[in-house]
Amino acid sequence: MNLLNTTTRIFFLHKPKQSIITFSSLSSNAKLSLDSSRTNFQMPCLISGQSFRRPGKRFIVSNAASPSLSGSPDQFLDGGAQTKEETIAETEQDPMNLADPDSCFCEFQGVNIHHKVFDPQTLSDDAPITNVDAQGTTPKVEFPMILLHGFGASVFSWNRVMKPLARLVRSKVLAFDRPAFGLTSRILHPFSGVTNDAKPLNPYSMVYSVLTTLYFIDFLAADKAILVGHSAGCLVAVDSYFESPERVAALILVAPAIFAPRPVNTAAGAGDNRGENGPRSKFLGTLVELSKVIIGAISRALTGMASMLSSLYKKALAAFLRSYLGVMLVRMAINKFGVTAVRNAWYDSKQVTDHVVQGYTKPLKAKGWDKALVEFTVATLTDNNGSEKKPPLSKRFQEIKCPVLIVTGDTDRIVPAWNAERLSRAIPGSVFEVIKKCGHLPQEEKPDEFISVVAKFLGDVFGGSQRERQVDLKFQGSVS
Repeated sequence: MNLLNTTTRIFFLHKPKQSIITFSSLSSNAKLSLDSSRTNFQMPCLISGQSFRRPGKRFIVSNAASPSLSGSPDQFLDGGAQTKEETIAETEQDPMNLADPDSCFCEFQGVNIHHKVFDPQTLSDDAPITNVDAQGTTPKVEFPMILLHGFGASVFSWNRVMKPLARLVRSKVLAFDRPAFGLTSRILHPFSGVTNDAKPLNPYSMVYSVLTTLYFIDFLAADKAILVGHSAGCLVAVDSYFESPERVAALILVAPAIFAPRPVNTAAGAGDNRGENGPRSKFLGTLVELSKVIIGAISRALTGMASMLSSLYKKALAAFLRSYLGVMLVRMAINKFGVTAVRNAWYDSKQVTDHVVQGYTKPLKAKGWDKALVEFTVATLTDNNGSEKKPPLSKRFQEIKCPVLIVTGDTDRIVPAWNAERLSRAIPGSVFEVIKKCGHLPQEEKPDEFISVVAKFLGDVFGGSQRERQVDLKFQGSVS
């Protein structure tokens, strides 16, 4: 990627003003413009004699403007306030104003992507990275790690394991919010004001999530990365592998929301072929072939009609969801059942603290969250992203050649453990692990066991024993 024509912007958020420092290599003339709310510095940034993989990027780091997650739960969970739509609308604000002190933003395809990065080189030195035995050294995993959250979640769902994972792989660990979730900016009308020939990439599509994932591999200045997906984030991880398998060092799929195919019984087709060349068999064979032709023609006609009806249905559904009534229904459903769904995702719902609830509900204070969620739903229903030209995902699992770990909780009420086990059978050479007394969120509910499972897998794949890779979980990275 050529950086000579890129622009790097650094955002520092303060109350109530915002300062932007822009370094551009497009012009050798320095420019300075001031107004009451923004200071914009432009100056040349010449790069010569070197080639960088890292693309031009924009960092936005929040300051104390963000509310503390340790604050009173009443500010998020006041039942009387959340039942009034006008009260909620008044509290909605720019996602950047909700950012944590360690939040970062970078722009990709016109969207400000919220993400967090943990670098083991900058973590606190008051605890050892690993417990290493006296006769050996802990081998370093040469690849960074990218964490992909599931539906309705955000970077917050990884907060208990990001630091331990960074110490484990001894490389950077990055998690980002997909559009419509977390604190990533909301694009409410991605296709407004453009012609059909000039439509931009839909930020709510799977293609966008895949390209963003690959972008962050470049962002980390890496050739490859370990992709860790949770629930629906596993689809992003697997599709990213199929898009660029050479960029993925390993896949770790946690409670994967990927429908696993039934195992094929290869012995079922074996039978007795005696008499297959007789006159009667030839006549029956001709009838069978003729029947196949007729049935095929009828099937194609019905498929065409079903496709047309499906297209009309999807368009009607999309129009309804985008209507005022549709948006209000989405808002009401999330406000009424969102917290219940979070509690149901845990094996022991009593372990869901106010801190956890606040972490999941804070993005609902972002301006336009409801309309963005509608756009995400519409994209999921209507945007096939050229999938009709590709084999079904269930037919491509055999193509996965990188190391794969599949982790599930034994009491997952969202995606049953048996589906994860079936998926492990469909992916050749994959490792399957079950965490006991755990629901849909192993990385949150059982972080110690989760890290141990990942450590053993990485030790087996990249070298080193499990004992050498035991992580000190004293600093798990929980946001206080």
